[in-house]
Amino acid sequence: MARVSVLVATVIGLFMSGQAVAQTPAEAQRAAMFARAKAAEISSAWTPAPGDPLSHFTIAYAKLMCSAVFVSGFDPEFARATLGDANALAAVAHRVKSGIPIIDRERREVRVTTQAGLTRVARFIGDQGCVSLPEGSNEIAFKPKPVPRNLPYVATTAWPMGDVIASNAAAGLDSAKLKAVVDAAFAPDDALTQAFVVTWKGQIIAERYGSGATVATPLEGWSMGKSIAASLIGVQMQQGLYTLDQPAPIPEWQGAGDQRQSIRIRDILNMSSGLRVRAEQDPDYVYDGGYPDHWYYYTGDNAFAYAASRPQQWPPGVVGRYRNTDPVLINYLVQLGVKKQGGDYLTFPQKALFDRIGIRSAVLETDANGNFLTQGYDLMAGRDWARLGNLYLQDGVWNGERILPEGFVKFVSTLAPAWVADGRPVYGGLFWVNGEGTLPIPRDAYAMQGAGGQYTIIIPSHDLVVVRLGRFAGSRPGVASLNRALALLLATVPASDKGK
Repeated sequence: MARVSVLVATVIGLFMSGQAVAQTPAEAQRAAMFARAKAAEISSAWTPAPGDPLSHFTIAYAKLMCSAVFVSGFDPEFARATLGDANALAAVAHRVKSGIPIIDRERREVRVTTQAGLTRVARFIGDQGCVSLPEGSNEIAFKPKPVPRNLPYVATTAWPMGDVIASNAAAGLDSAKLKAVVDAAFAPDDALTQAFVVTWKGQIIAERYGSGATVATPLEGWSMGKSIAASLIGVQMQQGLYTLDQPAPIPEWQGAGDQRQSIRIRDILNMSSGLRVRAEQDPDYVYDGGYPDHWYYYTGDNAFAYAASRPQQWPPGVVGRYRNTDPVLINYLVQLGVKKQGGDYLTFPQKALFDRIGIRSAVLETDANGNFLTQGYDLMAGRDWARLGNLYLQDGVWNGERILPEGFVKFVSTLAPAWVADGRPVYGGLFWVNGEGTLPIPRDAYAMQGAGGQYTIIIPSHDLVVVRLGRFAGSRPGVASLNRALALLLATVPASDKGK
């Protein structure tokens, strides 16, 4: 027995000293990443997001139901059954009176009341979609505004500015193989795929829609909206308002000695601003029952003010972390730029970007102060996501007009230095990059990606854009079905000359 104890003690000692048990490459990468972060840390101080977590979860539930019913037009029971947002549902569902949100079609509201008697309300307000009303209030701090669409009649206009699809778009491709691609994207049924659209050389070659969805249905994009934020500030860069390397002109950072003045717009787009929040995507995150700041940007009343108030954790450009603070700040800069030009913020995305590339269905939702929340509250039809993807495939040029500045597409699709230094070659400029080969497509492919299995994938080597949208509850099988479809697609569509 003594010999066993000595052996155990020896093994434990060797383990602690690192001599007996070698680290796996993944463990070594994580250890090095954490060591880098610790060495670079300016401050470890952190203040939790304000408010009761249950209240935040409750309004998230109400807002998501509101968008599903009043924006996407889903049946309420289908919407509730497939919502699948664990953040809201796990915390709220068993604490909600009757277990079912109240859908008020007359007021165009969704109300959720907890067992403790707290009621939170989300209201459909028109072209800005659904907004979360502040707790205890029936009012919002801005006036919703109709968004004019200055576009030709969709039913008689050729794609991509309209919906008339070229009959010979898939010429030279095997139609049976393309059908197999689409079939794979929708199988099994519990993948809950709602839209699958493939364009090749700019033309639609495969397309299908799932239960309750049509070619015109605005569907949740979640964090694909981060790439919309990048696109909007890209438009402003082309207008001469901003540059990648300028310090971000956030008004709240302009006080004497404020270290945040060194944060460049490039750093924010690269998700490496160094600003401190807690996010469940942090590699060292442990859920403690609280409400992470990362989620607060959806359920607080003023996302821009909160983002601008976040303190510095690391110097900019050093550590890469997936945190909503950065895309929120990009949207704040977009707002500041529009105001500087004397423009109208709520109609700016449609006028400055969407009208120019044929997008009709975009619904960009806001907080109670009218700030766009495209870090995740954004909806568009499948074809419109494909149009945005094709803008990037075409290097930011549309019908001969440069919409995004030269070099911008290369920037967003290039791995961010801080993420590479962390040993995680997966992120660019508010776009994900296939740097680790997670998707069965070339590693230079890049994508807009959102929670619940939302993808708009740009594959330059094959002249492809692939859109996959689905209900959150089907995300796990949905991503698996997308991978199968992508593998079949790459075996069907030849590489382009530029990809060889």
